[in-house]
Amino acid sequence: MRRRVVITGLGTISPLGQDVPTTWTGLMEGRSAIGPITCFDASDLKVRIAAQVDGFDPTARFGAREARRMDRYSQLALAAAQEAVEASGLTATQATASDIGVIIGTGIAGIGTILKTGDVVRTRGPRRVSPFAVPMMLADTAPGQIAMQYGFRGPNFAVVAACASGNNALGEAAAVIRRGAAEAMVTGGADTALVRTAVGAFMNMGALSTGWNDEPQRASRPFDAKRDGFIMGEGAGILVLESLEFARKRDAPVLAELLGYGTSADAFHITAPAVGGQGAIQAMQAALEDAELEPKAVDYLNAHGTSTPLNDKTETAAAKAVFGDHAYQLPISSTKSMTGHLLGGAGALEAIICVETIREGVIAPTINYEFPDPECDLDYVPNQPRPAEVQIVMSNSFGFGGHNATLIFGPPPA
Repeated sequence: MRRRVVITGLGTISPLGQDVPTTWTGLMEGRSAIGPITCFDASDLKVRIAAQVDGFDPTARFGAREARRMDRYSQLALAAAQEAVEASGLTATQATASDIGVIIGTGIAGIGTILKTGDVVRTRGPRRVSPFAVPMMLADTAPGQIAMQYGFRGPNFAVVAACASGNNALGEAAAVIRRGAAEAMVTGGADTALVRTAVGAFMNMGALSTGWNDEPQRASRPFDAKRDGFIMGEGAGILVLESLEFARKRDAPVLAELLGYGTSADAFHITAPAVGGQGAIQAMQAALEDAELEPKAVDYLNAHGTSTPLNDKTETAAAKAVFGDHAYQLPISSTKSMTGHLLGGAGALEAIICVETIREGVIAPTINYEFPDPECDLDYVPNQPRPAEVQIVMSNSFGFGGHNATLIFGPPPA
């Protein structure tokens, strides 16, 4: 029998709040976290809005010495991990430390440190570069920091798959548990790419919204006919996964079960989704097969839903292909309408939202849905949260490079 994987802890630092309850409350209020960029001067850019994490104080959390030695990416990941691990009650003992690992997904990791280090070299010379610059840049530093914080000596690495990274990290962590290489995994995703270079680059490739700078809270509008690009965000989402046996043995709080994982490549275009959503279809079908579920068993789909013209119509087409007639009865929402797009952290935050949807019996809305698009004609839970009995949830994440990753969650095992 395949080992069952359950979720015992959740943690987030998101644009809506610096913990899970505050973030969930923001979603239920239909509140947009998008506003003017204040972390750098964006006055000369066509894009001047983002979903920032405001008020995060790494010095207060980690002390000045340790905070200086971590990129913001690692800081947010570690802070979210602290909430998740504390909620789960997971601790490393001499007997269990090697059975607990960490996998974190990211798209761009320590880009802030990379850019600052380049500035130091240009203005002050290479001898003034911090000796901590290299570990601060690396994607694998966040899982390393989490492991050192708690003494977790099991499998430890980073996953990089652009905006699918969070889902891929969760899926691979579950696979580690299922094959018996660990009993528990701290996993999720984080990204902090709100820097002038990254925003300018995404802007110049035409990926970001440019038409709503004066009304930032209306800018992220997935599936709406007037959508014109995604809104960059930052943050981290971390979950604790465990084998069901290990969780029960230590009497851990079992919140939900990770039932299925599917991943694929479009092999089509470096930024555009495959025509008709073939890669997305493949990942969604693979997740259903992994979970041993029929499409009609899914009660809710948390969409990738970026608010870009291509993604939203392609994901809609993929949902119709996978679910058939059930697609028209299936509630679908994009919480990026409120949180913005956390890049490599998006899937992990949305996994937390999926777990809370099952636990609370309420579906978060797609806000800013005002103008129907004939190519996006499904039920996107517009503008208001919806009470619903939800047992099975699917969550999609797709990324540049043609990466696709889909997860399926269910209620705690009886």
